[in-house]
This record gives sequence, C-alpha cells and structure tokens, in this order.
Amino acid sequence: MPKNSKVTQREHSSEHVTESVADLLAHQEPVDYKRSVLNVTGETWDKQKEGDEDLDAENRPAWNSKLQYILAQIGYSVGLGNVWRFPYLCQKNGGGAYLVPYLVLLIIIGLPLFFLELAVGQRIRRGSIGVWNYICPRLGGIGYASCLVCFFVGLYYNVIIGWSIFYFFKSFQYPLPWSECPIVKNGSVAVVETECERSSATTYFWYRETLDISNSISESGGLNWKMTLCLLVAWSLVGLAMIKGIQSSGKVMYFSSLFPYLVLVCFLVRGLLLRGAVDGIMHMFTPKLDKMLDPQVWREAATQVFFALGLGFGGVIAFSSYNKQDNNCHFDATLVSFINFFTSVLATLVVFAVLGFKANIMNEKCVVENAEKILGYLNTNVLSHDLIPPHVNFSHLTAKDYNEMYRVIMTVKEGHFKELGLDACLLEDELNKSVQGTGLAFIAFTEAMTHFPASPFWSVMFFLMLINLGLGSMIGTMSGITTPIIDTFKVRKEMFTVGCCIFAFVVGLIFVQRSGNYFVTMFDDYSATLPLTVVVILENIAVAWIYGTKKFMQELTEMLGFRPYQFYYYTWKYVSPICMAVLMTASIIQLGVSPPGYSAWIREEAAEKFLFYPTWAMAILISLIILASLPLPLVFILRQFHLVSDGSNALSVTYKKGRMMKDISNLEDNDETRFILSKVPSETPSPMPTHRSYLGPGSNSPMEMSSAPNGRYGSGYLLASTPESEL
Repeated sequence: MPKNSKVTQREHSSEHVTESVADLLAHQEPVDYKRSVLNVTGETWDKQKEGDEDLDAENRPAWNSKLQYILAQIGYSVGLGNVWRFPYLCQKNGGGAYLVPYLVLLIIIGLPLFFLELAVGQRIRRGSIGVWNYICPRLGGIGYASCLVCFFVGLYYNVIIGWSIFYFFKSFQYPLPWSECPIVKNGSVAVVETECERSSATTYFWYRETLDISNSISESGGLNWKMTLCLLVAWSLVGLAMIKGIQSSGKVMYFSSLFPYLVLVCFLVRGLLLRGAVDGIMHMFTPKLDKMLDPQVWREAATQVFFALGLGFGGVIAFSSYNKQDNNCHFDATLVSFINFFTSVLATLVVFAVLGFKANIMNEKCVVENAEKILGYLNTNVLSHDLIPPHVNFSHLTAKDYNEMYRVIMTVKEGHFKELGLDACLLEDELNKSVQGTGLAFIAFTEAMTHFPASPFWSVMFFLMLINLGLGSMIGTMSGITTPIIDTFKVRKEMFTVGCCIFAFVVGLIFVQRSGNYFVTMFDDYSATLPLTVVVILENIAVAWIYGTKKFMQELTEMLGFRPYQFYYYTWKYVSPICMAVLMTASIIQLGVSPPGYSAWIREEAAEKFLFYPTWAMAILISLIILASLPLPLVFILRQFHLVSDGSNALSVTYKKGRMMKDISNLEDNDETRFILSKVPSETPSPMPTHRSYLGPGSNSPMEMSSAPNGRYGSGYLLASTPESEL
C-alpha cells in the first residue's frame, strides 16, 4: 500500500471513519464488490448482469443532434388533439376570447410542469419509474401509473391511426368514395341507400363503410376485418420505429414532425383562396368576452393545456433522459410549449377556413332547396307573387335576397308560417355547428374536401398528416412504457418492444369490433383524465415539497449553468399544485354531475343518439380509473412498511474510472455521512471500531448498511470496516 494512500493515512489519523469514505471512493482504484472480498451479501458475480448494470448514464443512448430531440418532443406534444380538439374548444368557448385563458394557463401550469419533467428526466437520466424512485421511493408508483396510462392511451390512439390509414388508401381514387351516396337495387329499381339519403355521403361512409358500426355498445357485431388489418399495419409501423431506439425514432421525427406543418401551411393557403374562408376565420376569432368569466371555459382550457403537452405520460421524461446533462432544458420547455400553442392556432385557422367554405356550400344548398319550395307555393297559389321583392331573380338567387324574401313571408304569414317548412338558411347557424374529434376529421373535413379541385390530392395529404401526427405521439407514448421498464428491469429492448406491440394489438381488437368506436370514446374520456391529473399533482409535490424546491433549483443551477427564474419556484411550490387540485376536483364533480354516456349511431334513424353506459360498461370504466391509479397507493404501502425494496438503487460500488458522481467532491462534512449512510447525521450510527474484522460472505456484518434512497446508479451496496490487507 502506498504511503500516501488514504487508507494508510487513516491509520495515523483520529478522524471519524466515515469522514474519509468519500475521498476513498473518489481517489482509490475502483473495486468491484461482487468480485472482491467486500461482497458481504454472498451474492455471486454474474458477468452478464454486471455488464447490463454498467449501462450507466454515461453509456446511455443519446440523440444525434439537438434538432432531432426538439423535433421528437414537438412530434410527441403536437398530436391529433391540436387539429381536432383545440379548434372545437376555441369555437365552443368564445372564439378569440378562449385564447386568453388558454395562454394564461399554459404559462402558469403547462410551462412550469413541462420544464419540471424535462429537468428531472435530464438530471436523473432514467425513465419515469427510475426518476420517481430516485426522488421519492414511496411515490415510486407515479412511474408505474404513467406506464399504465400510456398503455391505455396507446391502445385506442393507434386505432385512430388505423382509421387514418384506411382513409389514406381510399383517397387514391376519383371521385372520392365518400363524395356520393351508393346506389342499391330494389328489385328492378335502383335507389339511393336509405341510411345515406337520410344523413349524408360522408357520414354514411364513416359509420357504415368504415366502422360498420352497431347500434349500441352492447351489440358487439364481431370483428371488422378491414379495421383489424389497418390496426395491424399501425402497430407494425410503431414497432418498427421503436425497435431501433431513439436513433431510428429520431430520424423518423424529421419527417413525422415537419410534414404536418407543410400540410397545414398548404391547407391554409388553399383554404384562404376558397370562397367563404374569411367568414369562417372571422367567426372563429370574434371574441365572446362573457365566456371568459365562465369557470367551465377555464376548466376545459386547463385540461387541454395538460394533455396538449403530454404531461404525466412519461414520454417527456423518457425523451429528455437521453440528453446531455448540460443541455438547456429551460429553453427546450419554452420553445416546445409555444410551438405547441402556435400549432394549435395554425390548425384552428386551417379548420375554420375550410369549415367557412363548407358552411357557404351548405348554406347555398339550403337556399336552393327552400327557393324550390317557395316556387312550388307560388305555382299552387299558397303564396302570392306580391310577397316576392321585384329585384329577386330565382335563377340567380343570393343568400341576401333569400333572407329578405324569407323575412317578408314570415311577417305576412305569421300564423301559418311553420306549416310552410321554410328554413332561415343563415350562415351563422352553419358556422355554429361545432364538431370535434372524429366528427371533424372523418365527416366535416372529408365533406369539405369533396368540393376541392383535385380533391384526391388534398385527401391524401390530409390523412397522411393525421398518420404522421399520430405516429409522433405514439412514439412518445410507447417511450413512456419501454424506457422506464427497460431501465428498471434490464429487459432486452427488441424483445420487450415486439412483445408489447403484439400484446397491445391483441387487446386492441376490442376497438375494431363493430361496437369498437364506443370503446374508443370510453377510453378517451375516462382512462387517462383523472389518473393523469393525480399523477401530475404527485409529481409536483414530490419535487417541490418532498425533494425540496430550493434543492431542486440548486441542482438546476449546477446543471444548466444559470439559476432559473424565481417564477418557477413559486409556480412549482404553490400555484401549479393548487390549480391542479382545483382541476381534479372539477373533473370529479363533472363526473358525478354528468352520468357517463356516449353518442350511438342508430342505423334505422340515420342519426346519433346519446345513450348511457350499461352496468357492465360502467364497471369497465370504473376499473380503468382504479387500475391506472392503483400503483400510487400500492407502492406507497409496500415501501412504507418495508414489504419490498425502496427501489431507489442508490449507489453501486461497481465503479469504473471516471464514473464517480462529481457531486461527491463537493459534499460538506455533515453531508458526507448522509451521502454514504442515507441518513441525516444525527441519525447516523457511530462507526464500528477499526479492530472489527471482515466477517466474510454469508456472515452478519455489524456494519451492514441499507441502500441510500437518493441514487440512480444501479444496485445498492453494503459497507464494512475492512482491514488494510484486504484493500
């Protein structure tokens, strides 16, 4: 042993034994405790396992470039909700006035919590399970709950991608198959399909040709083979993108993240050139200021902010965990948050430019149909020709002329006006017909595109955009499952990913039966909303109140090279938890006030009808919420009463050169003891005298210490006072 060795110096020093351990670990040659006499656990050395554990933070896969990472986060956060949910909420909740509460809540809830998830992922460099085990082992259920929610969301989200794939391939024909109602033969007479005639061509194609939907959730109707094949294709695409890891999925993001913006810009330019597009945009951004005082508007804005950024799913943490430690994640959080917001506004402009055009088309159709009725009444002398203004020309009837004629007839025939069956044909009424989700993408938008010149081209572009938006979000969602599981349980990535996709496809067959759309609605409405709200509240509490906001801010200062604004300190500690608690309470109240139900398509009536879920469906619904939330109390109880390991896996003595935590050299005297023994100094047991010799494997060492709960470096370790000869 060299004379200047720390161990040799210790013999001639009266220092407390634990005060030199940090130096010992930092300056001595690394010792592999499993292959040395320091292995007091009797654990056999497994070369393969040891190799797996060596895949530490420094050897973790990394993004090829910062741009690739930003595009991955954008692709994950910008999804189908930006295209078909945000425009609907904007229209429903006051037009331009809705943007104010949304932007306020984005700043005080969305941005701070998004920054928090990026920071913990980058700091700890683990998936959601490892991150929350590190920060607070008793709240380690957060990671498992996130994985379950990701699984539930992935199940039905990929079904939507499957629908888009079906429409994408159907778009390669002219005219588009949903542009006209099908003709069926009734004996020797050819007639229009009744269900289509009573609804519309696009509605019929969606409900009958695509979904072949049953009348209720209770009528299964068997599998829809077309949708089953599309779902298989969707899971194959996701699996292929995931198997190669972030290098592959990152490259996919170059296309899947940027292509939707190209399509949106093209649609916006084309939409603005359409007749009536300005009417739609003006209607969209005409603020209804009274709506800003409605609590329901703020609740829906908060929910949209929450889901738009993908908070609580674990995907944000997973992507961030592949970053370098000194990456400026504050800049990333701000950039991605506001790109997400501006994407929603861009999509809203596109949607309402197109819907404004559609509203004009439908309004003109209404005017023509009602003008024919008036001509019929004039020819049968039900109405007098004196009621028609002299400048009105029925061969070139404008909406303005019709409205003037309509008001005159309504005034004169006030007592019998309802019997005439005339409609007002107001453009405002058409624009107020709000549609969202599948109704917007697969009915309203497809109907508008049938009136576009070169409609198949625009249809192909639109559904390819939906596929890309869906795949970007699905890659992030699947990363929220695979990254933490692979990090925690050291399973083979390829095998686990393939197994996960196959299992999800098999379970997902419930969504491609004829009643599958009703299950998609159920999962979308209830499988994630409440559990994710609880998850994010606990994430916030774990960092701000348990780990400590000051401590976290200090670590961010060391990691980023600058101190984040005090704004984050107060939002993490007070504002965000309170806002999220209010949102959770409002969601529970809403669940109790409005009994769960769904819109069913009734074939005989060719119309939608709201139905309540039957008892067995309510049991599934409640089970989804309970199952997604179950890991939170379960892990807490198991670790509180020491029924399982705390999962922290704090610190391994299987060190290699240069892989010691750099923080160890900065520890103060009192912190050094706490670092090694995982206790506050006052609780630290006095070290054993130096004459205590090593007792050997299988013995009960009096110096046996438990693993420290603040780690991220693999398995825990046991410390024993060891004679110099054995070092």
